[in-house]
Amino acid sequence: MKKVEAIIRKSKFDEVKKALHQIEVNFFSYWDVTGVGNETQGHVYRGISYSTSDIQRRYLVIVVSDEFLERTINTLLDTAYTGNVGDGKIFVSDMLEAYRIRTRESGYAGIN
Repeated sequence: MKKVEAIIRKSKFDEVKKALHQIEVNFFSYWDVTGVGNETQGHVYRGISYSTSDIQRRYLVIVVSDEFLERTINTLLDTAYTGNVGDGKIFVSDMLEAYRIRTRESGYAGIN
């Protein structure tokens, strides 16, 4: 099992969520987060200057079987992409074990 953590633009979240459901990744957690990025120059939008040092994003945590990893990553890369600075990051780590509290199932059965 793998844990996929993704930081994406809030504006892309609905599209990402729909795409994940289409590839049968039906469970994940998410939070609204604020981060600090590498881009420090200000931007002007409709005549108003704003700083990009504090960035509002959505943070997703997805636990998948090894077989689902590649399609999950590709789905995130394809749907979260805008081509602009600040599209986000994806981190992958090994998940040693998972348990479903209600049934006491473990491993992949615990997350499926």
